[in-house]
Amino acid sequence: MPIHLPFTKLSQWQNIAFGATLIERMLPNYEMFAENSGFGNYQLIRNQLDLIWQRLDKSQKVKINYDAQLLKLEEQVPDPQAFDFFGVYPALDVTMAVMSLLQAMQTNEDEGFDNISRLSQNSVHFYVELCLTQALDEQNSAETEEISQQDIQAHPLMEWEVATQNELFDFVKNSPENKATIKALKNIVSEQGLSNLGIEIQ
Repeated sequence: MPIHLPFTKLSQWQNIAFGATLIERMLPNYEMFAENSGFGNYQLIRNQLDLIWQRLDKSQKVKINYDAQLLKLEEQVPDPQAFDFFGVYPALDVTMAVMSLLQAMQTNEDEGFDNISRLSQNSVHFYVELCLTQALDEQNSAETEEISQQDIQAHPLMEWEVATQNELFDFVKNSPENKATIKALKNIVSEQGLSNLGIEIQ
């Protein structure tokens, strides 16, 4: 079941902060993909996310040229057909999430924030489904078994994703729009120490 969060109840600042935090959890997936494939500029995307955080800090007068940033980002989007390993899919989700956030900041439409939530969840869903399928294959079972949605939802990574998104949403909703909240959100991610797929954050 997809996560449905009431983004209309958040201010634009709160929505941006929530989206940026989800992308912080996703970004290590792109870094690992770039290291293993030789494709993509991880640091460029890292810098774009840092720019978004700076924009949220109201004590700084940061302007973003959205069209220029989106053009730069388009060059970092991997083509799944050009790579033969799973890592391309969560890397693609990262670029789509950053694109959604930049576009939402530019247009102030709630749909972009919902996209980030779904992209993060979809990355985990796909990864869990792959892991469960591989586990079945390794059992060499003569019987044909299918992975159910219940199996995926009950997986610890999927449960963690749902719980984390709900926790972050509630935290942002009840927090002031200031530098302390930004620091607290970053600390939540760094203290978890893992991407949304369980990859260790360097």
